[in-house]
Order: sequence, then structure tokens, then C-alpha cells
Amino acid sequence: MSEQVQNDTAADYSDELDELTFLEDGRRVSFTLDESVYPREAVHGAAYLFVDRCFLFLAAPAEGKIEVRLKPKKAPAEGELEALAGEFGNALLDQLLRAQVSESTGKLREYAFARAFLSAPVQSSIEQLLAELDEEEMEDDELEIEVPWEQGE
Repeated sequence: MSEQVQNDTAADYSDELDELTFLEDGRRVSFTLDESVYPREAVHGAAYLFVDRCFLFLAAPAEGKIEVRLKPKKAPAEGELEALAGEFGNALLDQLLRAQVSESTGKLREYAFARAFLSAPVQSSIEQLLAELDEEEMEDDELEIEVPWEQGE
């Protein structure tokens, strides 16, 4: 009996989850997204991934809402707008995950960079290279009077 309850619960839960809701008119596809679910930075990051194939329009129809309209640069084939909507949804999730990973590993990255920069030698690499060049020149010709055509003799 507990197995039946679990299946009913799973079925109820899957009924509550809808796909990303979008509208299409044959030329473009649009979404209205909730900023509490999809932060503005994630929407901008996802939109940027589509600039090579679509014209993008962003608007704020209400407080906490972002409207995204994608219009393919070429006339869309049948089913292409629906596929574009799905790809945009996946790009949104990708951007959300990137932001979460960045946030959770931010302190570790800061520590690693600080450690790398603080352990670097004090003398700059340019000063070090100039000093090495001076040493090499002095070893070859102490008076620095050697003429290039005399080297062959």
C-alpha cells in the first residue's frame, strides 16, 4: 500500500510541474519569467547565448517579471520555435547552476589567487631579465668593444 501512495504522490507532483510556458506566433517565441526563480543575470547570460541566431528583446512588464522575446534571424521552420524555447529553458538552468557554483566556490578562488600573488617574488620579472642580460654581456666582452665582423675571424 505504501508503494501506491508513493506513486500517487509522484504523479501529483509531476502534474504540478509544467514546462517553461511560452507563446509563439509563427515568427517569434516569448516568455515571461519570474525574477525570484530566474535572476536577471541568469536571463541575460542565457539571452547572450542566442544573439548569433536570434534577435532578442527584453522587457519588464511588471515588478519582478522579465519578458524575453526571441525572433530567429531566418524564417523558422515548423517546430523550430518550440525547440528554441526548450533550448532557452536549458540555457537558463545552465546559467543558474553557474551562478550557484560561482557563489559556493568564490571564497576558495579568492584564497587561491591571494596565495598565488602573495607568494610571488618581490623583484619584477622585467628587472630580473635586464639583470641577466647585463651579466651575459659582461661575460662575453668585458670592455664591450667587440665588433660583429671580428667575430668570424
